[in-house]
Amino acid sequence: MGFARTCSVALVGVEGVVVEVQADLEPGIAAFTLVGLPDKSLVESRDRVRAAVVNSGGEWPQKKLTVGLSPASVPKGGSGFDLAVACAVLGAAERIDPKILADIVMIGELGLDGRVRPVRGVLPAVLAAADAGYEQVVVPEGTAGEAALVPGVSVLGVRSLRQLIAVLTDEPVPQEEADESGRPDPLLAGLSMPGSGVGTGLGGSAHDGQGLDLAEVVGQLSARTAIEVAAAGGHHVMLSGPPGAGKTMLAERLPAILPPLTREEALEVTAIHSVAGMLPPGKSMIDTAPYCAPHHSATMQSLVGGGPGVARPGAVSLSHRGVLFLDEAPEFSGQALEALRQPLEAGHVTIARSAGVVRLPARFLMALAANPCPCGQYRALGGECDCPPATVRRYQARLSGPLLDRVDLRVEVDAVTRKELAGYGQRGESTKVVADRVREARERAAARFADTRWRTNSEVPGHALRTRWPAAPGALDEAELDLERGFLTARGLDRVLRVAWTVADLAGRDRPFAQDVALALQLRTGISRGVPMTIGAGS
Repeated sequence: MGFARTCSVALVGVEGVVVEVQADLEPGIAAFTLVGLPDKSLVESRDRVRAAVVNSGGEWPQKKLTVGLSPASVPKGGSGFDLAVACAVLGAAERIDPKILADIVMIGELGLDGRVRPVRGVLPAVLAAADAGYEQVVVPEGTAGEAALVPGVSVLGVRSLRQLIAVLTDEPVPQEEADESGRPDPLLAGLSMPGSGVGTGLGGSAHDGQGLDLAEVVGQLSARTAIEVAAAGGHHVMLSGPPGAGKTMLAERLPAILPPLTREEALEVTAIHSVAGMLPPGKSMIDTAPYCAPHHSATMQSLVGGGPGVARPGAVSLSHRGVLFLDEAPEFSGQALEALRQPLEAGHVTIARSAGVVRLPARFLMALAANPCPCGQYRALGGECDCPPATVRRYQARLSGPLLDRVDLRVEVDAVTRKELAGYGQRGESTKVVADRVREARERAAARFADTRWRTNSEVPGHALRTRWPAAPGALDEAELDLERGFLTARGLDRVLRVAWTVADLAGRDRPFAQDVALALQLRTGISRGVPMTIGAGS
């Protein structure tokens, strides 16, 4: 009897579970049995592995073969177990020393000719292996850079099963023939999810606002201020106004003024995009804020995650640590919009399926753009709206009160005038100037929250802000008066205080004063409070 074991990783959402792959050979009729709750793609690995071993110059054992995946209670899917299954079988047949295989984690799909093809989710898989104490990982050559992002792990990238066998048996490593020059590497095809290319709106890392300058936006002082405050404090923002006023232009330039991701944040974002098959070609780590703009026909599952079997990341997870832009927000289905409540409040999505419960990270900055009515001309200067009042009310009611209560900033974007388009008057600040001010404000907030789990003002509970970091005496009088009048909810008052702290950080003040709270109220309610819509020490 021959026995060998090695390890691989099963992905549940964006988290990995180390799986022990065991191979057992016994005398009897030649058969190949795979057990351990595999899915269809994993069951098919029996034929892939057999052909790969034979075409790699190995001898397939003509005995009763049983391959077990432990723990058996964890659902396992995908083709990433092929490499581990092949090596476990070769270890049981004594082609490879079983002792060498026991402490190695192997991830990769096998072609019938023995080539090792890359799979999605290598980064979270290697992170799980490192957390479990493994120090050696074998991955496809095309994803070795992604796996090397995990510290403390020795990564071996292989292009074929022949190369891996040679390395494990101390034999000369064969050189694989290079593909014809000028042709794309077919081994990289497995890294992309079909239908997730540029133009779908879901490729969160495909567009990060680079090359788009805020100075190109004409006018819109209030909206520019709201965008800056949103970026500095991580606040959700809603831009409403007629078509062509610049709402989409402002939202597309929002990612560029966000500060670069820290290494911890970059690993989180890269892991999500790796699982979803949306990593940019040739880029092993995403270090800029992602941008995700799904179409208004998107389903609830595509927004928050889901799908058959184990839930996959949706748009809210693909925009983690970045921007989720919902253009024409009232056109989204009510079910999809209301599903955003939990991630907006908690920073994650919990999806329950028959196969288990998956928790996906979803701490994003949401930007909404909406027309005032179906034709877009309601209350527009010089516009002629033909929508009946009842139609306007129904259209505006598609965004529910509880959802809007979670949006910190609500700004009216007016139509651009001919004078502004002609270039008269002062032009707005560039992206670089605003981004520098946002970065400094983030640094002030980070220093203030250094001994806490929070990073931005939008994450801090209102109770903590009122007790640990109180505003200036009398600064909240006007906001508390609005609360008594019913213009603000208790949650709304907390959000006004958070925005006021962000305004104070942008202005370089050590705490919010009355003018900061007034500007926060103005940005939230749209009612003038007698303060200029500008940011700076002199505001």
